[in-house]
Amino acid sequence: MASTLLLRFLKKTHKFTTTTAPILTRTCHIHIVTRNNNLYSRIRPLGNTTCSLVPVLDKWVQEGNKLKEIELQRIIRVLRSHKRYSQALQVSEWMSNSDLQFSVSDRAVQLNLIGKVRGLESAESYFNSLGDEYKIDKIYGVLLNCYVREGLVDKSVSHMQEMKDKGFATRALNYNDLMCLYKFSGQLEKVPEVLSDMKKNGISPDSFTYRICMEAYAARSDLSSMERILQEMESQPNITMDWICYSAVTNFYIKAGLKEKALIYLKKIEEMIYKDAVGYNHLICHYASLGNKDEMMRLWDLQKTHCKKHTNRDYITMMGCLVKIDELEETEKLLTEWESSCHCYDFRVPNVILVGYSQKGLIEKAEAILRGKTPVPNSWSIVAAGYLDKHNIEKAFECMKEALAVQAENKSWRPKPSLISSIFYWVLNNRNANEVEAFVRSLKTVIPETTLIKEYIGRKEVDGHLENLKAAEIDGDE
Repeated sequence: MASTLLLRFLKKTHKFTTTTAPILTRTCHIHIVTRNNNLYSRIRPLGNTTCSLVPVLDKWVQEGNKLKEIELQRIIRVLRSHKRYSQALQVSEWMSNSDLQFSVSDRAVQLNLIGKVRGLESAESYFNSLGDEYKIDKIYGVLLNCYVREGLVDKSVSHMQEMKDKGFATRALNYNDLMCLYKFSGQLEKVPEVLSDMKKNGISPDSFTYRICMEAYAARSDLSSMERILQEMESQPNITMDWICYSAVTNFYIKAGLKEKALIYLKKIEEMIYKDAVGYNHLICHYASLGNKDEMMRLWDLQKTHCKKHTNRDYITMMGCLVKIDELEETEKLLTEWESSCHCYDFRVPNVILVGYSQKGLIEKAEAILRGKTPVPNSWSIVAAGYLDKHNIEKAFECMKEALAVQAENKSWRPKPSLISSIFYWVLNNRNANEVEAFVRSLKTVIPETTLIKEYIGRKEVDGHLENLKAAEIDGDE
């Protein structure tokens, strides 16, 4: 649960960088057999979270199919892993209202889901409604996680103390939650204090504990303490060191300008990854931060040899790193290579070079890549932003219209507020009433009307401006 909190903070962007490397993540692989006639095969296609799963569950039982607790538990885990929390809660509550056994662990999961879907007040209400026989360490731990997720320092500390008084604070996970809270609330100096408290209370730190503690020290530029924690971590017989940890350490040294120390750990990482494509991507990013193109290209070739092929994710990473070190010509070669072998045109790949061109002011070259294709809205938005940077707002407007025209196929896309604001005010002052109205209508497909009016335009301002434009056009006709 602590790792979920960190992931929410770390993965705000799909862009792969070493600064958002999964230093503090734990991977969980969930497997469900998806035969044509099983319950999950009916649930899986209902990805729209507004769809209720209750009728699906009811119908499954009405058809005479048997259900076991373990099957529903697995379905809940999968739904949670795909962030379909509302539907996971529906399954959990359906299960708790059925004749199936509903264990304390099931209640702990339900409490976590209630906190995510309905909020803290509902989570507290559910916790208070439980009988004393259910209020064990797991349940208390989940409520602590709810407080931490909301950033409530005082409540979290008070609840943790209650757990200690009851003898429930017996797992590293509880202390890790508190470390996360202090880290994200900016109280970095308190993170090591939690580690000391753990040891004092006889709780063995896990790899997650050490990683977040190292990050807290690095954020305070206390690298000597970070190194001490790393050495302690390496000495623990119950902890297996992995390349992810060393990648984070490498990143700390690069940020501190300690190139020689970073190189030591880069070599360690390379010895550990072998067939791990993600590991190669991290290495390539680190060498890009050091500006070492030769090492980047060497690792790119090794990755292809050891991992059999390069995926879209690999191309995005490598091209992004080449753009970072101003190697646009090499980036173009990779784009051509990718285009010659891709089975499906994933615009996230060319978007990388669009950003590179825009940064260099080569915006016409960026637009040329899109012509003759059917790009996603974000591709046109990148080019629009590039034209805006060159003060060519008319071209930015044309590109934004292209983006809005294909938005229906990418309903989750939202343009940047600053980009829309600049273009909109130009349109108000440089286009006729019909064009202004058409642009406002198209914007409403990606921005709620209330937000559009509040953040970008004033209703009176626009209505008055349109009236003036229309009046001017009428006068012109006369």
